[in-house]
Amino acid sequence: MLLALDIGNTSIHIGLWDGDKIADTWRIGVEQEKLPDEYGVLLMTLLNSGGIEASDVTACIIGCDVPPLIPTFEQVCRKYFKIEPMVVGQGLRTGVRILYDNPKQLGADRIIDAVAASKLYGTPVIIVDFGTATVFDAVNEQGDYLGGAIAPGIGIASEALFSRAAMLYRVQLERPPVAIGKNTIHAMQAGILFGYVGLVEGLVARFKAELGGNPKVVATGGLASLIAAETASIDIVNGDLTLIGLRLIYELNSETH
Repeated sequence: MLLALDIGNTSIHIGLWDGDKIADTWRIGVEQEKLPDEYGVLLMTLLNSGGIEASDVTACIIGCDVPPLIPTFEQVCRKYFKIEPMVVGQGLRTGVRILYDNPKQLGADRIIDAVAASKLYGTPVIIVDFGTATVFDAVNEQGDYLGGAIAPGIGIASEALFSRAAMLYRVQLERPPVAIGKNTIHAMQAGILFGYVGLVEGLVARFKAELGGNPKVVATGGLASLIAAETASIDIVNGDLTLIGLRLIYELNSETH
C-alpha cells in the first residue's frame, strides 16, 4: 500500500492507496515543533484504527509546502515503515512542463494538483485550491503549467477581520439566508462567503480569457464544496485531488526510484 502525505501550512492530508483505490484518508494539524516520533506515533494510531499495520505500507510519497517538515517526515517513513520516501521536488518526473519563471518558488501542491487535474479532466484546466491561501493555477491545452494567482485564504482573511475590528467577533462560516445581512452575524457571513465567491468568479473569468478554449475548473481544499455551491464558475469539486496527484507522480517514478 502507498502512503501519501500532503503536508500544508495548516493541515496534513494523509491518504492510503491500495493500488488505484484510496483505502482511507485522514487530516491532522501541522505543528512544526513536533518531533518525528510524535508524528510517527500519531500516524501509526490512525493506521491501526483502520486495521492497517506498518508492514502493510510498502511505499511512501511526500508533497510538502513546509520545507522544515520534510526531514521530519522522512525520518517517520524510515523509522516506522522502513521505507525511503519519494519527495516531490527532488528531481521527480511529473509529466508536466513548468513554465513558471522560477519553478523553485512553486509550492509542491500546485504542481501535484496540476498533474492530477490534467490527468483526470484533460487540458486546459484551472485549479482552485482552498487552503491556507486560496490558490489558482492554470494548465494550457498543451499540458504546460503556466502559473496562477495567490490570495489570502478564507480562514486568514476571516481571522484578520475578527482580530482587527473591535466590534466584530468570530462567526460560523456558513451560508447566510441573504446577501444583505440584517444582523452582524449574517452580515459577516455574507461578506466572507459571497465575497470569496466573487473573488473566485472574477479570477476564473480572467484565467479563461487568457487561457482560451473551454477549460474545466476544478476545486479542492476544505472549503471547496461550500464555495462551489454558490457559483457556476466551478465545474468539479475533488477533495482528494492532491492525494491523487501524489499517487500519479509515485507511479510515474516508481520504476526508477
